[in-house]
This record gives sequence, structure tokens and C-alpha cells, in this order.
Amino acid sequence: MDLQLKGKTALVTGSTAGIGLAIAAALAREGAAAIVNGRTQERVDRAIQASGAAFGIAADLGTEAAARAVIERFPEVDILVNNLGIFEPKPFDQISDDDWLRFFEVNVLSGVRLSRHYIGPMKQKNWGRIVFISSESALQIPAEMIHYGMTKTAQLAVSRGLAETTSGTAVTVNAVLPGPTASEGVTDFVDRLAKGGGASRESIEREFFEKVRPSSILQRFITPEEVANVVAFVCSPLASAINGAAVRAEGGVVRTIA
Repeated sequence: MDLQLKGKTALVTGSTAGIGLAIAAALAREGAAAIVNGRTQERVDRAIQASGAAFGIAADLGTEAAARAVIERFPEVDILVNNLGIFEPKPFDQISDDDWLRFFEVNVLSGVRLSRHYIGPMKQKNWGRIVFISSESALQIPAEMIHYGMTKTAQLAVSRGLAETTSGTAVTVNAVLPGPTASEGVTDFVDRLAKGGGASRESIEREFFEKVRPSSILQRFITPEEVANVVAFVCSPLASAINGAAVRAEGGVVRTIA
């Protein structure tokens, strides 16, 4: 299927690995000039090679200064995918104020700062796509990382509210909600558990879905490419009727139908 993305410029934040890298690669394959982003030039250079992206910029978008630097270099884009995010299992009583603030700044404010800038030029051109990569954890807050779940829910609020401002235009703002995905961080975490417990990666994955995410219909980790396919469609002109939506790509973990 031709997603009609040739000639579009797409910035994907946090895109040197995992879901972000897969999104950049999917958009590049469809003809978009993808811009990858990571915290170090080395990782950015590798991501350009791996994804076929046209450009890259090293910037820690958890900071205001980095957001300004990205905007200065790329003052206009057609597509913004706010993928940057961190996660960390931690008991609630051990989550410090600094942890709460760090998660909010990286997971929420990074997307807010960029969206605040890019939404205006998109409206002026009367075309644009902003996508927040949220999570099923936005709807089912995980007890093992409440601070992470809070940021994912906040992204839904920002996405929906921003979509309301695009009324009557060809600009859309949506959120995509992946489920447990075999991203770089998750894969490393599972591998550490396997090594520490003397178990196989397959047995750890099986136990995770039996005990932690038993409602999953897929009963396996989603691949980054599976999420990227959904995101690429939402970014395309073919998805013009999807606006203000929380699009689920979570393998059936969420049991509600609304």
C-alpha cells in the first residue's frame, strides 16, 4: 500500500533503537525524509544507517535547550512523532520527587515543547500529523511503575486537547498505545532477568504474560515493527479521518472496548 508520504518530512524523537527506530525506518521506506534523534551522535549515526533516515540530530529532548536546538535546525516538519520515553519499575514508596519530575519532563514535556512549535506551521500549511507514542499503561496503570503510567495518561490528555485545536483543518493529532513491546530497554531487562535467574528468555517472557499481563490476547511481546506499521498509517494522508484518537496496538491487553 502506498501511504502517500513521499515528500513529507518526519521528525521521530527517541529513535535510535526500538519503536522509534522502527517508526523512522517505516516512514523512510514510504518515501518520507525521516529525521532520527538520540542523545549521542554515535547512536544517531548508527540509526541513520539502520533506518534509511535522511537526517539525524543528537539532542537530549528531556531538556528545554535541546528542544530549542532541534527547532532551530528543523523549523518546520510535516510529521512529528513524539516517541521519546523512559521507564523504570520501582515501588511507589521509593519514587522520589526527582523521579516524578524527570519522568514528566522526558515523557511529557518533550512532546509538549515540540508540538507547541510545530502545530502552528502545520495549521498554516493546512496539513500535518502529530503522534504521541503512549502505552496501554495509560489505561491500566502498572502498580510496578506508577510514575510511568502517569506520564502515559498525561500524553493522552495532551494529544486529545491539542487535536481539538485543529478543528476544520487537515492537521491531526493522535496517540498510539503500544502494549508490551520487545524494545531495546525491555529486551535488555528480560535478558538480565534470565541471566540472573538461570532461566531462558522464552520462559521469562511466558511467565511475564502469565502473571503480569495475563489479559494479553497476543501472549507475546509485540515487535517494534508491528507498532511502527500502525504509526506509519496514522501519519499518512490515508488516515485523514482519524483525529483526537487513542489508537491501540497493544495485543489485546486492555479489556475495555471504549
